[in-house]
Amino acid sequence: MSLEPQDRERMPFLMLLPNLVTLSGMCLGLTSIRFAMVGKFETAVLLLLFSAAIDGLDGLIARRLKATSEFGAELDSLSDFLCFGVAPGVLVYRFAMGEGNALGWVFVLVYAAAACLRLARFNVMRGEEGGSTTHFTGVPAPAGALLALLPVFLSFEGWVDASAAPMLAALWLGVVGLLMISRLRTFSPKSLKLKGLGVVATLMGTVIGVGLLLTKLWLFLIVVDLIYIAVLLPGVWRMRGRILR
Repeated sequence: MSLEPQDRERMPFLMLLPNLVTLSGMCLGLTSIRFAMVGKFETAVLLLLFSAAIDGLDGLIARRLKATSEFGAELDSLSDFLCFGVAPGVLVYRFAMGEGNALGWVFVLVYAAAACLRLARFNVMRGEEGGSTTHFTGVPAPAGALLALLPVFLSFEGWVDASAAPMLAALWLGVVGLLMISRLRTFSPKSLKLKGLGVVATLMGTVIGVGLLLTKLWLFLIVVDLIYIAVLLPGVWRMRGRILR
């Protein structure tokens, strides 16, 4: 049933707040592309990190305000595609491959297309899985963006020079894209059940992580990526076995 004009005018501002937060994250992702195009890569990465933080915030606000809607969900998905599908690919391309690497651009397109497909599949499955799922299928788009930026993080920390091996950076984008659209079952926070030593280890890891985050941001992001890769490896190996059979 459609709303009368006076009903639309009475819509509380707080009901629109989650969508405004989503749009703010989208603007950060778009601005990240702008800074990547002019070579200000650290600023571009920081904007994407802020965008990732906002991506988790808008859904929380919507649930707290009981303002969830199909419109908000679709808007969030479109914002995710820009921030975690397009922006990381452009950033890695400009940082590691320059401007004229045609083959490298093909892998950027593969990564962006994979992110688009992953988000489209998530939208279709959202109604079926609801909020009770304890695992993800494939690597989520925000996590994929952090993995895609690993060559950039390594370069910022001075461990490697991604621009010296542009095709390796391009191939890495392709690998991350395949992980996003794979049938790989990856954990979600809801699957974690910590007891005893697990709680202690988690608290210690959190303290160490916060310390790294505040003092050595790029090293912190490298560690996060490497831990996530280690978590993914058993599932990748099992998936490889199914493919070979």
